[in-house]
Formats: sequence, C-alpha cells, structure tokens
Amino acid sequence: MSTEATYPELAAMLQRTTAWLEEHGARDEALGRFERKRGIFGLGGGMVLVPRGRVWRLGVLLLDRELRLFAAGSVTRAVAPGHPNFQSVSGEQRRQIRRTALESGFAAGEVVNFDADELALDAESLTAGSGPLLLAEGIVTVQWAPRQGRVPLAGYLKERSRLLARQDGWDETVPSP
Repeated sequence: MSTEATYPELAAMLQRTTAWLEEHGARDEALGRFERKRGIFGLGGGMVLVPRGRVWRLGVLLLDRELRLFAAGSVTRAVAPGHPNFQSVSGEQRRQIRRTALESGFAAGEVVNFDADELALDAESLTAGSGPLLLAEGIVTVQWAPRQGRVPLAGYLKERSRLLARQDGWDETVPSP
C-alpha cells in the first residue's frame, strides 16, 4: 500500500465508522473551545466555552460527522457549580469549568469535551505522527495510552464503536461496524 493511497483509505474508514455510529444511535457528546469573551471598557470579559459541534468519544479519539478526528483532551459536565469547598485548587478549577460550561449555554448535564486538538489526516502528517496516530508500513495505527504499543486504527475504531453503541457494554446483538 502506498503512502499516497492511505488518506483515501482512512477517509473511507472514518465514513464507515460514522455511518455505523449513526445507524446504531451511538451517544455523542458536545465539543467546545475556550475563548475569551470581549468585554466593554475592560469589564464583563472572561472565558466562555464556544460550541464546536458534536463528537463521538472513541477512546483517545473524538470523531465528528464531518469525518474530522481530534485527540481527546479534557472533559467536563455542564452542571450547577454548587458551593465552593476549597478542598483543593484543582477541585475549584474543575468546579469553575463546570460552571462555565453551563453558563456558556450547554444543556444541564451535557458532557462537554474541550482542549481537543484536530488531527492532520494527510499522509505526510500521519507518517510524521499526528497526535496518537501514526502511519507505519502502510497501516494507520493508534497509541491508546502513553508508553503503550500501537494497534491498527481499523480494529481500534471497530472495538470502540461497538462499546459506544452498546448500552450495557455486553450486548452481543450489536453487529460490528
């Protein structure tokens, strides 16, 4: 398989995965990006989470309906923040992110992915390594955890798609993508 042919094969793989996820009603999640809100005369500025669409979480990858892949970043849930507990700085930061998601217009309880980097899917970028993806010996592979081996992306997408489409994780009646 030549490097030039890899991107079209990857695009076809992503198209099949997207169609399968749609057909089986797999749950998707919101994708957002932090942006600084413009204030008036220096007042009212701050950070907001701007919606960027919907994605399916497939392990370390997020896939949208436009066949774009993102390296999964951080995730939160849009919920009312409650009272500060001052237990830890990181806990207060997570509480503020949840509040920002809710105040930015995401539905209460919505899972919101952010800090997700879009991956370059052309053959040259894949050969150099695009996030967790790497094209090696004509096969696109994914590294699903730091310091772990790589697995072929096709099998990884099938497994993750089946897990996402199953409500309890064990429904054998769901066919593979």
